[in-house]
Amino acid sequence: MTLNKSARYALYASLEMTLAETAPVTVASVAAEYGIPPTALAKVLQQLVRVGIATGSRGVGGGYRLAHPASKLSVLDVVSIFDPQRPAGQCLLRDTGHAGCTHPEHCGVHALFDEVDELVRCTFASVSLATLARRAVKVRRMR
Repeated sequence: MTLNKSARYALYASLEMTLAETAPVTVASVAAEYGIPPTALAKVLQQLVRVGIATGSRGVGGGYRLAHPASKLSVLDVVSIFDPQRPAGQCLLRDTGHAGCTHPEHCGVHALFDEVDELVRCTFASVSLATLARRAVKVRRMR
C-alpha cells in the first residue's frame, strides 16, 4: 500500500501538531521540516479542520492544533480522510489499467491484496498519533 501525497502530508502535519502539544503549528514550519509545498499542505490542513481532526486560528500566534488528544486519534483516522478504503471486491490490478480479475472469487492475487489492505488498515487503526510521536522522537534522537 502506498499513501497518496495528501495522506502523507496529513500524517506529517498531525505528527508535528502532536509533538507541539498545545502550541500552534504553522504551515510554513511543517512545509520546511518535510520539504513539501506550502500551498498543498495548507489545503490538507484545511481539510483536517473541516473533518474535526484539527483546529485552526489566524493571526499572530495562530496556526493549527489537534482538536482531540493525540492518544484518541489513530493514524487511520488521518489517512482515511485522504486515502479512503478500497471498496470490497474492487481489484487493484484493474486500478492500474489492466483488465483485472474477471473472477475475483477465484483469484489468489485478489485475495492477497484484500488481506494486505486489511492488515495495513488494522495496523493504522492500532497506532495512535501519540504512539507515532513517541516513535518519531526516538528516531530524531538517533540523528
